[in-house]
Amino acid sequence: MSEREAFVSRFGGVFEHSPWVAERAYDRAASAGLTAGNIHSALCCAFRAASPAERRAVLKAHPDLAGKLAIAGKLTADSRAEQASAGLDRLSPEEHQRFTALNAAYTKKFGFPFIIAVKGLTKDDILAAFERRIDNSAEEEFETACAQVEQIARLRLRSMLPGDEDV
Repeated sequence: MSEREAFVSRFGGVFEHSPWVAERAYDRAASAGLTAGNIHSALCCAFRAASPAERRAVLKAHPDLAGKLAIAGKLTADSRAEQASAGLDRLSPEEHQRFTALNAAYTKKFGFPFIIAVKGLTKDDILAAFERRIDNSAEEEFETACAQVEQIARLRLRSMLPGDEDV
């Protein structure tokens, strides 16, 4: 396996189901040094340089919060752990119904699922953000969701590379 293939294999899931981000980031990351900060910077540069349609595809690759994939146990390991850390795997029936309604309204309005870096947030924090952000314009929410994807990537890299504090 080449160094590029090893890099993509290791970091290809940092941006949900989008190994092309790692593929495009490899040269920049390798030349800057393979630290968590450099990897994150390279991944984010590759993501930002992508077309709006490619970035939208990354957004669409994210699961609904507390949605059907979570119920069916079909989330990626990262997404499952992230949602569980916020208590989204332990919702009451009423809370689950609220998340389901918000997920549907948000996806209908924006064309991609609600994305938020849930680490350190409670389900109430997430619901408040959901209710606040659903009133955003399409352009504003696209940029907000992209920024959240980058924050999720930062958190995933911290988990993958503990002790590398430059992320």
